Amino acid sequence: MTIVLLLLSTLAIAALSFAWHRPGRRERAVREVLDAADALEERLRLARAEIEAVAGNGGDDPVGDAMREMLRQRLWLRDHGREASLTQLAEVRSSIDAARDRIDQQLSLIARARAPMA
Repeated sequence: MTIVLLLLSTLAIAALSFAWHRPGRRERAVREVLDAADALEERLRLARAEIEAVAGNGGDDPVGDAMREMLRQRLWLRDHGREASLTQLAEVRSSIDAARDRIDQQLSLIARARAPMA
């Protein structure tokens, strides 16, 4: 019985030690949100350059609107990320991924529109 308790204690200590050094689900979720935000920001910069190349600087600024939304999400994460639930973090990540998908679609349309010009 003592050997079993000693073995279980050792396993518990090893598991706690492993968990202590491994990033938790929350930290991983926050890191994934930030990585997704970085990827979206890069896409937005590319989209801005492509739109300006095709349409110039005038008119609506959908990229600027998206950049402001990205800033709003980053500020929310800064202010609420520590206490945000995993569900809330997943929702923010999903929103960012959806925005990146929309930008990719717009970039695809721009590429097709530019193809005859080449």
